[in-house]
Amino acid sequence: MSVNDDLPWIPKTLGLIQEAVARGVPVLGHCLGGQLLSRAVGGVVSRAPIKEIGWGEVQVADNPVAHGWFGPQRNAFVAFHWHGETFSLPRDATPILSSPWCQNQGFALGPHLGLQCHIEMTEELVRTWCQAGAREIERDPSPAVQPVARILEHLESCVAALQAVADTVYARWVAGLKN
Repeated sequence: MSVNDDLPWIPKTLGLIQEAVARGVPVLGHCLGGQLLSRAVGGVVSRAPIKEIGWGEVQVADNPVAHGWFGPQRNAFVAFHWHGETFSLPRDATPILSSPWCQNQGFALGPHLGLQCHIEMTEELVRTWCQAGAREIERDPSPAVQPVARILEHLESCVAALQAVADTVYARWVAGLKN
C-alpha cells in the first residue's frame, strides 16, 4: 500500500501525526510509517528509482543528530528493506540514513524519526513477509531485490545485529516520551 492510495484511514492518520508533532509528542515511523510522517509534515512520497527487498547496508550520516540516534561509533548497519516508494526530506528535517539504492532512508525532525528501512524485524516477521511476498520478489528483477533464500540465509545473526540497532534507537525515542 502507499501513502498516496485513496484509503479512508490515510487522511485520519496524517491528521493524528500532525497533531502529535504540533504537541511535541515523539512520532516514530518505519517504512509506510516514515512515509506517513514525511507527508504529514510537508514531504512528498513518490516511486523509488529502485525497489528494495531484503537485507542491505545503510549509511549513518556523519552529523550530530544521526549520531544521537544511532550512537557515535556506528557508521553503517545492515537493515531490512521492503519498499518501492520513498519520501522526500521534510523542511527542517535532518537526513540520518542513506543507502546506495535509496538516498532518504531516514530523517529526524526534533524528537520525531522517520525511517524508510526496517529496524523492528524479528525472524518470524521476516519469514512471514517472505512467504506472503514471494510472488512480488520473483517478478521483480531489481538489483536490490533479493531472492527469498538469500533473505533467509543467516537470518538469526542478521536479526540479532538489527535488534542491537533497534535497541539504541528505541531507547532514544522512549527517552523523548518522558519529557
